[in-house]
Amino acid sequence: MPQTLTALIIEDEPRAQEILRNLLTAHFPEIQIIGWTPSVKASVEWLGEHTPDIIFMDVELQDGTSFQIFERTEIRSHVIMTTAYDNYAVKAFEVNSLDYLLKPIELEALRRAVSRAKAAAADVPSHVEPELPPREKFLIRLNDRIVPVKTSQVAYFYSEAKNTFIVTEDGTSYVLDESLDTIERQLDADRFFRISRSCILSEDAIGSVNKLMGGRLRVEPAKKIHAYTDLTVSRARVDDFMDWLER
Repeated sequence: MPQTLTALIIEDEPRAQEILRNLLTAHFPEIQIIGWTPSVKASVEWLGEHTPDIIFMDVELQDGTSFQIFERTEIRSHVIMTTAYDNYAVKAFEVNSLDYLLKPIELEALRRAVSRAKAAAADVPSHVEPELPPREKFLIRLNDRIVPVKTSQVAYFYSEAKNTFIVTEDGTSYVLDESLDTIERQLDADRFFRISRSCILSEDAIGSVNKLMGGRLRVEPAKKIHAYTDLTVSRARVDDFMDWLER
């Protein structure tokens, strides 16, 4: 019995979407297409509620490029880029796409890409890292000094201009050498929540939550914690954030 994989097609041209859909339906019955989105905005919203096995992702969309999707939401699916241009290849592999298909898509190239996706999906269980206890402290290097900061003292982490910062409950801010993605994997998910692509917030740092236009939420920090960054919960994470608060 062939391995069944779910797929999302991100494509702003209906004709190109139809061609890819027909190729997949005719030659890859094990691929179940469960969605189609034509823009960055629609894709981010769709991915906020679904996690397909594969995403066939056109580069140039109605409202930007597909690389902006990676900036606005976490992509857990295997990505196959599709585009009429060859100048995005390097950037495509920087976001760990499995393959890069030039339009018009040839069947043999599509076979190669699907084969890679199936192999990657089959390997997922064997590559799961062992679960480690949450990190208890961060060591901040300040020239010739090292300042230990306990995780229990952290209000939030945020990224800005390619730098990562840690902010403590007394409002002190330090620069970290690690990315938010790396830090997120080391935190206690019961105490910390990633409210956006650029911010991970501690539950203890929340004073109140205000509703904004467009379905988003803004967090007002507790006590006298200084907000160095925008503490707005991204639209795609609002439901999960509320579930986390109410748990």
